[in-house]
This record gives sequence, C-alpha cells and structure tokens, in this order.
Amino acid sequence: MMVRGKLKKVAGSLMLGVGLMSGSVMAGDVVEKPKVLIFDVNETLLDLASMRSSVGEALGGREDLLPLWFSTMLHYSLVSTVTRDYHDFSQIGVASLRVVAENNGVELTDEQAKKAIITPLLTLPPHPDVKEGLARLKAEGYKIVSLTNSSNKGVQAQFENAGLLPYFDARYSIEDIQIYKPDLRSYEWVLDKLDVEPEEAMMVAAHGWDVAGAKEAGLQTTFIARPGKALFPLSKRPDHVVKDVNELADILQ
Repeated sequence: MMVRGKLKKVAGSLMLGVGLMSGSVMAGDVVEKPKVLIFDVNETLLDLASMRSSVGEALGGREDLLPLWFSTMLHYSLVSTVTRDYHDFSQIGVASLRVVAENNGVELTDEQAKKAIITPLLTLPPHPDVKEGLARLKAEGYKIVSLTNSSNKGVQAQFENAGLLPYFDARYSIEDIQIYKPDLRSYEWVLDKLDVEPEEAMMVAAHGWDVAGAKEAGLQTTFIARPGKALFPLSKRPDHVVKDVNELADILQ
C-alpha cells in the first residue's frame, strides 16, 4: 500500500468542452489523496453507445433518442426516491423507454421494451481507457469500489461481461437502501459501509448530477468528461475534470 501524502492538483490546459479545463482547479491548491475511489458505472466505466442499435430499433429507427431515454430513466429514478415509491433501475429503464416511445408516436409493448433494454444494458463494453486506468490506480494501492443505481445482480453481470471484476474491491448498489443517487443519503450510506470520512473518499463519475451530489455530501469528486457530458453550471465545481480514467491515474499517482 502506498503512503498517501499531499496531492498537488495542477490546473491543466487541455479544453475538454465548453468551460472544462483538465484538472479543474487553480495551480497551488492542495488536497489529501483519497483512501478510496468510488466509481459510478453506466457511462463512466461502461459505454452506453452500444445500445443505440437496440434502442433505435425499438423506437422506429430513432437511434438519436438514446440519450433522451437514459435521461428519462434518471429523471424517474429521482421521482421514485422523492415519492418513496421504489422500483429497480431496470424496471424504470423499461418504463422510461415506453414513455419516450409514446412521446414520439411509436407503439411499444412492455416485452419489446425489455428486449431493447435488459440484455444490452447488461453487456455494455468498457470504455477503451477503463481497464488500463483502473489497473494503474490499483497498482498505486488505492481501494476501488463502485456505487451504482443499477441492481446488485445487474452490476455483477455488467462487471462479469465487461471483465471488470478483478479491478474492484467491492460493489455497492442503492438497491440495498432503495434511495437513488444523487440523494445525499446514498453517498452517506456507502461512506458508512466503507468506514471512511467524506473527505477520505473520491466519487468518480461522468455525470454532473452525480459529482454534484457527492460534492454536497462532502466527498472529493472527479468528473470524467465523456463525449456529450457537461457539468451543471450552478453546482459546485468538482476537484478534478479529466478526459478519462488514465488522466485521473496521472493526477493521483
């Protein structure tokens, strides 16, 4: 295990999108290295783009509606938490696809929606940088876990199919508490499971809403600026903005 000292965070010069700079912080800022790295799963580690064909086929050839489907699923997962009417992520995903279909004049049965969502979501490939980046972080001695809105069985299957199981010390699903991210209680729960203070953990995600929730819960945060992903301007800035997991490994080495 490496000795964790001070991490000098360097403000980078590479633009990753409008207003996004690699490193995300002013030169000279200092922060303790985290004891544990908590990774989001869908889109952060796994590439959702492979679902374009199945979702597009279900929606009458409208592959462009994939992002709308995923954002609708996230929207109704938050509704599920706020109304205390829990449904698992796959159920919400199927129902959300039917909502998108109806709003776009496409007839879609529950079985058709399940066929378009369930198996493809469980067989997502990792982004090209993920395995190398995780291996580097693992070699540096970091404890690496995941925190996902997917079910326990779902993330188990996803990691098995993507070949990611060896890189993780533990996997956590909000299914255990039935409170979806970015509710602050979801981050507080995983911190309790890990027995670490908020500042000793870093949340890593490709979603602005996820890093915003973790930041408000007191965690260190890293935003991975995957294509098409941007930070919400009214939220607190994350500690780091990187283009991929390898760049995070560069910063945390």
